[in-house]
Amino acid sequence: MKVLVTGGAGYVGSHVAWALREAGHDVFIFDDLSEGHRPAAGGMPLVEGDLLSSEDLGRAFKRTGAEAVIHMAAKCLVEESVREPALYWRINVAGSLRLLAAMQRAGARLIVFSSSAATYGQPDREVIDEAAPKAPCNPYGTTKLVFEQALIDHAAAPVFTTAPAPAANDKAAAAATKPSAAKRAHGKAAGKGKDKDKAKARDGKGEPGESVDAAPSLLGPGRLGYVALRYFNAAGAHSSGKIGEDHPVETHLIPNLLRAALSGGARPLKIFGSDYPTPDGTAVRDYVHVEDLASAHVKALEYLARGGESASMNLGTGRGSSILEVLEAAKKVTGRDFPAERAPRRAGDPARLVASNALASERLGWRPERTLEDIIASAWKWHSEHPKGYAGK
Repeated sequence: MKVLVTGGAGYVGSHVAWALREAGHDVFIFDDLSEGHRPAAGGMPLVEGDLLSSEDLGRAFKRTGAEAVIHMAAKCLVEESVREPALYWRINVAGSLRLLAAMQRAGARLIVFSSSAATYGQPDREVIDEAAPKAPCNPYGTTKLVFEQALIDHAAAPVFTTAPAPAANDKAAAAATKPSAAKRAHGKAAGKGKDKDKAKARDGKGEPGESVDAAPSLLGPGRLGYVALRYFNAAGAHSSGKIGEDHPVETHLIPNLLRAALSGGARPLKIFGSDYPTPDGTAVRDYVHVEDLASAHVKALEYLARGGESASMNLGTGRGSSILEVLEAAKKVTGRDFPAERAPRRAGDPARLVASNALASERLGWRPERTLEDIIASAWKWHSEHPKGYAGK
């Protein structure tokens, strides 16, 4: 299947793009590179553009002939969203609606959306399932939930698009899907004929060898199919060590913790909040390895392509770890001791977020495979070998 990954040069987006390519899909990346990194694209075709530009989006679909979208592009800092809510509404809502409009014009009608656990706000239960109340406590979570509702409404419409399927579009679009030299170097040799666009079903229920590039059999003509995946703390790095986490402003615990370890104590870790209603007073989160998240996106896309029912699903491990527990695990994995400083809570941060992944397991056949120690070990490898991130290469 020809897939456009918005934000595919970013942290999670690049891991998703690499997983899609490994699964046999033709992958194209749409990114403005404001926070993404060109090397993270791994040689996949990159269309530079602005999510707020209908012209840029139209150009991306025309160049790629994309049949489906993995929508990762977004602003995603909780504290920043509290300070600058208009920025989040503009990009996460208005930009995402422009993407849907571009899909309508192009005839693409499958979308996997990167949503967030922030849609739940302060949960009323220990382990959150999809039926838990949605009450975001920051603009970031609100904008994610609003676009989920937009997907529900568009999917309920009798017709989402009347445009021909991208596979039937003009020769220029078809030519854009031919493997590039970089892709051939990755092992996708040209000349495989019609079979080169076939991918195997990998949801644990479908049979290997099942084609996923046919029109969905259970989705009505012209209807939109979507899966919204609510993330619970992506962490870790690719097993190859070639891509990992590198943000202009780093707010995530594990990379900041490992930077503290690499600095030999010169950059102490800040622990934001030590008075939460949790066993040790620090916030509890459900950390999921980024490669496990990436595999869920592949499974979600292939589920939709076989006519799976649209839905929102949690991606988590079902196990929570406090900041202090992560700190101790990092000391064990790295073999280093390093200081930590307690700081006030950050605005909009909930005390505990832990997910049930039962629905994703049932519908997609997905379960996370990697442990907290695996997460830290992969991140340690990336940060040790790339102390300056992509800028060091």
